[in-house]
Amino acid sequence: MNHPELDDETVRSMLQALRQQSRDESQRSQSQRATVELDQTTTGRLSRMDALQSQAMAQATERRRAIQLQRIEQALKRLDEGGYGECIVCGEWIGKGRLELDPAALKCIECAE
Repeated sequence: MNHPELDDETVRSMLQALRQQSRDESQRSQSQRATVELDQTTTGRLSRMDALQSQAMAQATERRRAIQLQRIEQALKRLDEGGYGECIVCGEWIGKGRLELDPAALKCIECAE
C-alpha cells in the first residue's frame, strides 16, 4: 500500500515532471560538459583554465542530476509496487510534507538525521 495521505496519480505526475525536467536540463548543459579545446592559439591560458573549471562544475552537476534521476526512478518503482512513502530504514510512513517537498525521499525525517 502506498502512502495513505497522497494520491498515487498526483505523485506519479509530479515524479514524471521532475524526471523530464532533469532530462531537459541534462540535454541543455551537454555542451558545457564537452571537452575543452587545448589549442593555445585560439584561447589564452586563463580562459582555458576558466573553461576547464566550468567544465568540471558542469560534470559534477550532471553526476548529481544522474543520482536524482535514479532516486526518481526508484520512487516510481516503489509507487508501482505499493511501497511508496514508506521509510526504507524503519518502515514508518514518511511525512506528507516531506514527500511533497522531495517526492523521491527514501527516509523519514528521524532516520534521515
